Amino acid sequence: MHKLVVLDAISEVSATKLRALLPPGFELSHGLEPTEAHRTQIIAEADFAIAGQCAVTAPMFAAAKRLKLLHKWGVGYDNLDLVAAKNHGIKVARTTGSNALPVAEFALGLMLSSMRHIAYGHHHLQSGVWVGGRLPRENFLLSDKTVALVGFGAIAKRLAKLLSGFGCTLLYTKPSRASAEDEATYNVSYASFEEALTTADVLSLHCPLTPETAGLINRASLQRMKPTAVLINVARGGVVVEDDLVWALENNVIHAAASDVYAEEPLPASSSLIGVNNMVITPHLAAGSADTFAKTVLHMYRNMVLVAEGKPVPAVDSLVG
Repeated sequence: MHKLVVLDAISEVSATKLRALLPPGFELSHGLEPTEAHRTQIIAEADFAIAGQCAVTAPMFAAAKRLKLLHKWGVGYDNLDLVAAKNHGIKVARTTGSNALPVAEFALGLMLSSMRHIAYGHHHLQSGVWVGGRLPRENFLLSDKTVALVGFGAIAKRLAKLLSGFGCTLLYTKPSRASAEDEATYNVSYASFEEALTTADVLSLHCPLTPETAGLINRASLQRMKPTAVLINVARGGVVVEDDLVWALENNVIHAAASDVYAEEPLPASSSLIGVNNMVITPHLAAGSADTFAKTVLHMYRNMVLVAEGKPVPAVDSLVG
C-alpha cells in the first residue's frame, strides 16, 4: 500500500471524504496538530503527501526519506520550499486551474460586499442594530466600473468572464502582455501597473507571491489609487503591506478593501485588520467549494498514480520534476 498523508490538520469528516475517492493501493492518514514538529513526523512515513495551507520546510523535506511526490492542494506554492524539494529529489505538483472558478466567484462576492456594505449591514443587524440610512461611506454599484486585474492567470480570466455581465471596463496588468487572442476572448485591455493603480475603481489582486510582488500594495501605491477605489485580495497576503492598508482605510485614502488572505495565517486576533469598518475579511475560504471538491481531489490522485507507475506528472502541474 502507498501511504498518503495530508499534512494539514483536517477533520475526520474531511478525511472520510478523501478516503472515499482514493485509488486502489493507497491508504490515507492526516495531520492531527498544526505544528511543524508533527508534520515532520508524519511526512517521514509517507510515500505521498498533500499540503494545503501549511508550510512544508527544508527540515520536513529532509525527513521525507520515502516521499515520491508532494502535492499542493491548490495552485499557490509560496508555502513550499521548492529548493529543498529539488535538493532531496522529491517531485512537487499542484492542481493547476482547479480553484479558478471558486476563487473568481468569491472575488466577485467580495467586490459586491465591500462596495454595497453587505458585510457591514449583516454584522450590525446580527447585533440588533439597524444601520439603514446611516452607512459610514457612500454605496457604489459594481456595474459599469473599471476593474483592473493584477495578474492574468486562470482565476483572473474566469473573473473577467463573470464581470462581463456587469458592463465593466476590464484592464489587466502583468510583466508580459497576453496574446491578442486572450485579450479579445476575455474583453480585456493591457495596462501598466501605474495605469491600473490610478484608473481602477476596483483593483483585484491575482498574482503569485514572489520577491517582485511582495509588498506591491504599500502606502505609496495606495496613495496613487482613487479615493473611491476598492482593493480586493484573493492572491496572497504578502502582496499587501497590511499596516499600510489599514492606514489608507482609516484615513480615507481609498474607499474600502476586502481580503481572504493574510501575511500570517490564521490571522492573529491582534491583527490591525480586525475591526476596520471599511474592510471585509474572510478566513481563506475562496478556493473551497463542495462543487469542485471531488474534481480537485481526483486531479491530485491521478498525478499520484502516474508517479506510482513511474510516469511523469503533466508539465502543466509540475513544480519540481
